[in-house]
Amino acid sequence: MASAARSRVAATPVHLSSPIKPILRKTASVLGTRSRGDNPAGADEDEPPTKRQKKTVVFNEALNMVKEISSKSLEEAKREVKQALEGHARGDDEDYDNLKDLFAPNHRKVAHEEGRGDEGKPQDLIVYVVALSGYAPMLGRSCSGLVRSVLRCSWLERDEPFSRAYTQLLADLSSVQGSALTQVLAMTVDKFTETKTTSSVPGFPPVDPETKKKWLHTGIKYLLDVFPSGSPIMLNLVSSKFPYTEESKTTHMHYLEHLLRLKKSRPELERDIMELILSRLVKLDVEMTLDLENDDDETTRAVLRQLEVEEAKNDEEDDDSDADSVASDDEDDLSEQAKRVLTIKSKLETLDAIMDLMFSIYDPLFEDPDSPDAIEAFKDLLSDFCNVILPHLKSRHTQYLLFKFAMKSNNFMEMFLGTLLNIALPESTQPPVVKQAAVAYLASFTARGAKVESHLVKTIVGTLLDYIDYQRQRKHSTCRGPNVRQYALYYAYFQGLLYIFCFRWRDLLDRESLPPSLDWDDPASFIGHQLPWMDGLKERMRSNIISKLNPLKCCSPVIVDEFARLSHHLKLMYIYPQIEMNKSINLSQFCTTTYATGGALRDTGFEFDNEKWTHLEACFPFDPFQLPLARRWLDLQRNYISWSPMAVLDRDSDSGEDDNEEDDDDSDDEECDEQVPIQEDTATDDGHESG
Repeated sequence: MASAARSRVAATPVHLSSPIKPILRKTASVLGTRSRGDNPAGADEDEPPTKRQKKTVVFNEALNMVKEISSKSLEEAKREVKQALEGHARGDDEDYDNLKDLFAPNHRKVAHEEGRGDEGKPQDLIVYVVALSGYAPMLGRSCSGLVRSVLRCSWLERDEPFSRAYTQLLADLSSVQGSALTQVLAMTVDKFTETKTTSSVPGFPPVDPETKKKWLHTGIKYLLDVFPSGSPIMLNLVSSKFPYTEESKTTHMHYLEHLLRLKKSRPELERDIMELILSRLVKLDVEMTLDLENDDDETTRAVLRQLEVEEAKNDEEDDDSDADSVASDDEDDLSEQAKRVLTIKSKLETLDAIMDLMFSIYDPLFEDPDSPDAIEAFKDLLSDFCNVILPHLKSRHTQYLLFKFAMKSNNFMEMFLGTLLNIALPESTQPPVVKQAAVAYLASFTARGAKVESHLVKTIVGTLLDYIDYQRQRKHSTCRGPNVRQYALYYAYFQGLLYIFCFRWRDLLDRESLPPSLDWDDPASFIGHQLPWMDGLKERMRSNIISKLNPLKCCSPVIVDEFARLSHHLKLMYIYPQIEMNKSINLSQFCTTTYATGGALRDTGFEFDNEKWTHLEACFPFDPFQLPLARRWLDLQRNYISWSPMAVLDRDSDSGEDDNEEDDDDSDDEECDEQVPIQEDTATDDGHESG
């Protein structure tokens, strides 16, 4: 392979002129100056200087190599390189060290400062690059120092002929040493960060960023064409060198541009690169969610103010003045908070920019949702969702890629919902935490997706009812009482039902059996009427509510409260007595047997005097999308159902005596002889809209 690689660069015989001082050391014993007798064209020494011609190095035109004019002949460079390598093998490293210095980025500057006159011309380095390619077999492990120097060369700041010759040298080095390929590819990935600005080396015109990117990826493509085994190495490298979440938006977007260029040139890496980008996007998304949850309200409000400035597209002066106002409110008390605000804002901007980029990548693929390419693209996106997004329930925005494109057709919606149902099955082999995440996605998509038709809503609700009945029948004989840790999946099913009901209760009615006086577009007109609910909804939900599993105790209080208000006013069922009774239940009493030794408590950090951990978290993935730039891709007016509580339900602050006197067919109401007024909380930011 080495000989084949070397054969790609051929030098045209040139006419030798008078001796040219070598760039390496001047001692004649190693690289000595040629005498007249050594010169086969000795008469050239008597030629007038004006007749001396510059030497030409000709590269293989088939490999897009081009001619380069230099004051150093290729034969001379080869001779110097050979003698330096042979001297290094004997233990004489003076010429070898000088050869290493040639490739140093600041070689000419160092040579000038040391008073050496052998720094040569910048254009001369190309002949040494070609010469080294010819002696690549001599660059074994003992020459690792020279290889490192070659890899530090500023090759993107010169010209195109140099970049092509240098790429050939990299290929020759990689063919000699297997480990060198990893070093070479690592160097090319490191160059991702060096293509942001225009730059050059002395003696060459400035090179703009786009040109440097072109040369870099031309070189990467050539190396991976010659060495196909380098593709997985390249994938590992771009993954390990991906910017940290704390780095700037500019750094992230610049790196992503290189990844997309790599994806375009290496189709075999396309799926892996997209999955890599999604995984890092999810990581940033989850960090943002946790940051906002863990910070105090003042910090969150300050971040929102910053976002409002961005959303209003104010100029940079407004942004700066707003940031300064945060930092200058109280230098002593708020300086750390101001830094925290700006850090979170920076992450939000990065997240927003990457989401916007991802939408722009996928959107053209779904112009025709029925095309084979669109179907294949959605399958790939769905696979990435299952592998990357689904296991991280704290993600708030990345999953909207699925939301947007699933809304493109009924086929895509059914594919997405079917995948979630299969994962959420009790018999599924997925880990419990993934099953619970699938239930949350299933409920959230069904509740929020405006294009999810009524028959699909009923199908999903019916399936969830089957799940809770199945789980209740299995667990009933051994159940001591509500225990969210032991029956988490059951409570996830039930909470999903409550959430869907709060948003889509009209879709759970038999529309054909509705009284003609009701206005479908006016939810308030349904209040107080006996409504024709889908078969089994009322009976099956009541059976589970009054069971020993007691789901109302373990589901999120915010969602339970909203369901209680709606179901009462819509005459589905009256559950306030059960909610009141649950106040006297201490959930930790059902965990004392399992954790009697106290060891598990020390491991988990849970405390019995704080029962927050005993309730299922109200986390639904398609809560409102808040990124100002990327939201332009979402047709929220047509595709998204926002939470809109009915004002008529908010007239009373509690259930009150009037509610108790209302006619209700539920047997639970008849059995309750004494009612205690219960404070009804409205939907909060933590729950509903959050819903």
